[in-house]
Amino acid sequence: MLLSPRYGSGSLADVVPSLLARLGVDAETDRLGFDLDGVRRVCLLMVDGLGAEQLAAHPQEAPFLNLHRAAITAGFPTTTATSLSSVGTGLPPGQHGVVGYQVSIPGHPGLMNSLQWKLQSSANPHDLPEELVPEQFQPIPTAFERARDAGVRMMHVGPAIQNGSGLTRACLRGAAFQQSWSAADLATETISGLAADGPTLIYSYYGDLDLIGHVRGPNSPAWRLELRNVDHIASTIASELPHDGALIVVSDHGMVEVKRRFDYDMLPELREGVRLLGGEPRMRFLYTDDGAVHDVQSSWQRALGSHFTIVTKDEAISRGWFGPTVSSAASGRIGDLLALANDGSAVVRSRAESIAATLIGHHGSLTSAELLVPACVIRPHQP
Repeated sequence: MLLSPRYGSGSLADVVPSLLARLGVDAETDRLGFDLDGVRRVCLLMVDGLGAEQLAAHPQEAPFLNLHRAAITAGFPTTTATSLSSVGTGLPPGQHGVVGYQVSIPGHPGLMNSLQWKLQSSANPHDLPEELVPEQFQPIPTAFERARDAGVRMMHVGPAIQNGSGLTRACLRGAAFQQSWSAADLATETISGLAADGPTLIYSYYGDLDLIGHVRGPNSPAWRLELRNVDHIASTIASELPHDGALIVVSDHGMVEVKRRFDYDMLPELREGVRLLGGEPRMRFLYTDDGAVHDVQSSWQRALGSHFTIVTKDEAISRGWFGPTVSSAASGRIGDLLALANDGSAVVRSRAESIAATLIGHHGSLTSAELLVPACVIRPHQP
């Protein structure tokens, strides 16, 4: 069963605006109603790849987080680049325009990788065309910038690769960057940042759980052990919160262990009429040849059966999956058709995406395992 994001009342796009409203930033609205009375210093800990259902299923590995467990939704697609963009901007994907992992950019051949911020067809991915300059690709002031301009001390703690990356410049700009070298260093730098007086928002990112989930699977012993690390990081930060502090733990998406693979590179009936195949294995964007939309939709539905839901761009937009409004720029990046996995299935590319095709864990669709993410609120002196 496919669900819909709860934009405006319970999604990742609502988190930072709600926090800023509680920190006293004018024109921001509390959309979530977190218990944050008297809070002036907040850490927003982003744990990549932790679904709310996965957290609830592992109380022994994550006893601390399960004490404070609640859930909101990611946006759509349930993928890192889109979700982090919604966190940093406070906007649904249809407004910030980072609408998927691999997307077509009108006027350019090939696909853009939104996470790595490069065109696959570019010989020099650092020589980006004008349309991909991050501040022009996503020109709306971010929530981080709005907070900084209102006098909130903004800090981004994360791995070096995020410092000045295309995605950071597009959707997470506005926070002073502090590099973390390990899980312990992430916790230490976060705690240090919360020690300063005054209204503060620290965005701290931890990515190892997502990596292990992809490679070993979200049901593996390695994943469960990594979840213990996540729980320890959260409890350590919580134990050092100032009297007016709070820790909010969220995630960008959940994850599904893939049991069935349809190989696009080996199935001619899937390639017929498709100009480009974007997205990712559990949520594919199909950019079709002129006039081929309905034929491709029929052939994909026949080939994939009940394992996938195939909808047109207009249908996806009308269902509100990208938010209540979709800009013309964002619409131009969405596939003519979208293929969403309903169960443990994926559309892989054994030749063009050989590494991704072998991964065990994937995400991107709108199943509850992928869409529902934790929203744990921890105040000082709580267990």
